[in-house]
Amino acid sequence: MRTTRTAAALLAASALVVVAGCSSSGGKDANEKPSDGGGGEAAGTARMKIAMVTHSGEGDTFWDIVQSGAEVAARKDNVRFLYAADPEAKEQAQLVQTYIDQKVDGIVVTLAKPEAMRDVVKKAVAAGIPVVTINSGAEFSKDLGALSHIGQDESVAGEAVGEELNKRGRKKALCVIHEQGNVSLEARCAGVKKTFKGSVENLNVKGTDMPSSTSSIEAKLQSAKDIDAVVTLGAPFAAASVKAKAGAGSSAEVNTFDLNADVVKQIKAGEIAFAVDQQPYLQGYLAIDELWLNKTNLNVIGGGKPILTGPALVTEKDVEALERLTADGTR
Repeated sequence: MRTTRTAAALLAASALVVVAGCSSSGGKDANEKPSDGGGGEAAGTARMKIAMVTHSGEGDTFWDIVQSGAEVAARKDNVRFLYAADPEAKEQAQLVQTYIDQKVDGIVVTLAKPEAMRDVVKKAVAAGIPVVTINSGAEFSKDLGALSHIGQDESVAGEAVGEELNKRGRKKALCVIHEQGNVSLEARCAGVKKTFKGSVENLNVKGTDMPSSTSSIEAKLQSAKDIDAVVTLGAPFAAASVKAKAGAGSSAEVNTFDLNADVVKQIKAGEIAFAVDQQPYLQGYLAIDELWLNKTNLNVIGGGKPILTGPALVTEKDVEALERLTADGTR
């Protein structure tokens, strides 16, 4: 993989190797998922309770990987880990409020729709509960009082995709946005448009309805035969685009942000050309570790600056090394 920016988060990588050996499921029906440890001796520090609240929609495998990283770090750090999610910003904010009321020791939160999350995140900080933001909304994190933000620079990631499309000789790209109003997804498409020498058209689909998303992509490919590249912004939508491409009789190259076992298989089969990996396992792992380190040793990883976990470009050359890791749910 060609990593376009070094992750400052790697100062915690040695702990990751020792514990893990080697990295959007939530939704309205998601229940809290406590992880009480096990599988090795936990830290001798006082027991903590840390909650994570994300904007995940039901069935988004990306967040399963984030949770895997968080759960491993929680076991190591003697932390009780709680997880809840909702794709609707108002409900996500209410979940954060619930954890404030429970007086947890730390909160990890995503800022896909930062304006809706602003007041409740500030409320958590004012209540003395340290907050770490992950994945989305990096530019808003510091103003809300978070310790730091962990994730990739979405604009830089999009620019890397645009540059790769240039190398591949593409001329017209379709950027599929599966959640309208998500600032990180919009930044990805804007980044592609910034560096890509061809044209980019955005397509909004209903990400919580995969058959509808597939139909929308297929209809677009049928009506615009000159589209020669499809860029999806989440791993599940790459598979939908492969299916849509076949239905439309299109020859467009399919590429995607994010990685999972299915994407690796499709890269191996030549159905997807490349994927941009933001290492979600690290996002979950480092968020828990940072809150634990801050509580026990007053550390702030990265000195309060964004901690980059990507982007890393994954192609067919990387498949063999990644197959086992994606199957294990750590990449």
